[in-house]
Amino acid sequence: MIHSIFKEKTSSRWLIFSIDFIILSIAFVLSYLIIQKFNIQQLFTGSFLFYFLSFIVLRTLVFLFIKIHTGIIRYSNTEDIIRIFKAVSISSLIFWLVSSALFIPVFNVNLESLEAIIIVDFFISASLLIFLRITVKSLFSYIKSLDSTNYKAENENILIYGSDKNALLIKKAFELSQEKNYKVIGFVDDDPDRINKSLEQIQVYSSETIAFLKQKHVIDKVVIMSNELNNTSKNSVIKECIALGISVLSVPHSTQWINGTLSLNQIKNLNIEDLLQRAPIILKSDNIFRELSGKRILVTGAAGSIGSELVRQLINYNPGLLILCDQAETPLHELQLELEENYPNAPTKVFMANIQNSKRIKTLFSVYQPEVVFHAAAYKHVSMMEDHPCEAILTNVLGTKNLADMSLEFKVEKFIMISTDKAVNPTNIMGASKRLAEMYIQSLNFHQAREMSIQEVSNNKEVPTRFITTRFGNVLGSNGSVVPRFKEQIANGGPVTITHPKITRYFMTIPEAVQLVLEACAMGKGGEIFIFDMGEPVKIVDMAINMIRLAGLIPEKDINIVFTGLRPGEKLYEELLNKGENIIPTHHSKIKISKVINFHFFYVERMISELIELMDFDDHIGLAKKLNEIIPEFKSNNAVYCKPDEVVVN
Repeated sequence: MIHSIFKEKTSSRWLIFSIDFIILSIAFVLSYLIIQKFNIQQLFTGSFLFYFLSFIVLRTLVFLFIKIHTGIIRYSNTEDIIRIFKAVSISSLIFWLVSSALFIPVFNVNLESLEAIIIVDFFISASLLIFLRITVKSLFSYIKSLDSTNYKAENENILIYGSDKNALLIKKAFELSQEKNYKVIGFVDDDPDRINKSLEQIQVYSSETIAFLKQKHVIDKVVIMSNELNNTSKNSVIKECIALGISVLSVPHSTQWINGTLSLNQIKNLNIEDLLQRAPIILKSDNIFRELSGKRILVTGAAGSIGSELVRQLINYNPGLLILCDQAETPLHELQLELEENYPNAPTKVFMANIQNSKRIKTLFSVYQPEVVFHAAAYKHVSMMEDHPCEAILTNVLGTKNLADMSLEFKVEKFIMISTDKAVNPTNIMGASKRLAEMYIQSLNFHQAREMSIQEVSNNKEVPTRFITTRFGNVLGSNGSVVPRFKEQIANGGPVTITHPKITRYFMTIPEAVQLVLEACAMGKGGEIFIFDMGEPVKIVDMAINMIRLAGLIPEKDINIVFTGLRPGEKLYEELLNKGENIIPTHHSKIKISKVINFHFFYVERMISELIELMDFDDHIGLAKKLNEIIPEFKSNNAVYCKPDEVVVN
């Protein structure tokens, strides 16, 4: 009953104003009586009535100007109290000045002990107004607590990480919720100066007490600011919460709050992507801007995960023209609509083409004359390419060759290819095809150098087109990534399927990967294979367990985990260096250069031609053998392409 009466009703601002008006009137009369030693006869003198009416008019105008009556009393806070003090102080001061300058000398109307009355009124008025708000707020809190007892199923106990001003605003957002009964049990902090103190009557606890608080108060959720997730202490809190089965909510940075106020709609469940975040990457934006500003830039695979993020970030570097190439019609159309909405003035052109089609690619280069090429188009799904090796070769090898050859013919300044850690000691067709693509563009870069004259070399002249490779592992949230699949399986009630209990992968976020690609573009001189710091490898089963717990569920109880066995061509773990490769550091701590064996251009070109010729026979086993001949480190894990006793699981 109480819940239905008080859930959403708020009193009219004019009702609040009327109550304040009555309080102010009573306070002035009471102040006068106190000074006059409760001589009631003095209330009916002309002087008192004149001053009383003047005082009420002045104070009413000030209160209307400061808008004391517009606040919802049940949610009053320290700012409301300060505003009351301000309104009472200003109106008292103005009344004294007007009385001294106008009423007494001009109208010759004097009131005995005026200054004393004003001072007493100040304290009585402020006290009564504040007492009203505290009483109403306490009453509603009490009603809500009674209501929470009657609706325990809807009640959720939460902790807020932090004890600063933003933490108080987060608390207020939960208290304003009409959807559920949230109860803020406390604030959690690691600052010893704040621990065991209180904020708005709520205690600040040490982060080491979370397990105790969970047991004592049945904590359901912990709220934490998303911009502070990289902090070591906060990470330990998150991991402890996950282990205890406490849901972790992420709050956006205060700069993203709507009009400085946090909405509960902005508070989201913590994602595994947030948990795997690393420290922000510091880029030399000036170098990137100098390299790309005003240039005609082509992005292949522009509608894909990496390609579309490349486009979004490249727009910030003021390109002369951004050419978006992809063969996927719907994703490319969606990207075009996104750019038209978010970047209406960006100079972009959409060019739909399959990079296998050399004539179509030549048309692209002839029309738009790109100066920089970011080549992100590729087939990347291991199991799919094991069944369709011809497509892997046609896109990842021939498609790359078409683009590289056109880049050389049209004197492109830089060609940056997005490769993969699966190209390192490959065990599948996809990885081998990407390694062969790496070999071709590297050999093409050094072939240009060999064709240069001795004079050009001695003058340190750069090759016409600098071919650069970037190599990194899995990106969180990309198309086909394990994370979206796990989310879908968890949402459907499980089971979560994993190929092997020991399988590990390197992960980085899409924006992080693209930032490093742009940095590599700026620093590349040609011929390098840049390797990105992927952090520590992650066990996929651990990731699945954390994702289940982040969803507020219990692994093997609410959601089962099923191991299905390694798929053909799949590795247990990925590597970032081939056998015999070394790394060279760069000025950026997260980027290294792989020192690899350079293959002669004519050899690689001939091998690719022979590989393409095998397509006519649709001989998948022959293709795999040819790839193994070209790339000695390629050892297939697929029994279809080798003898059963030759299958290697790393």
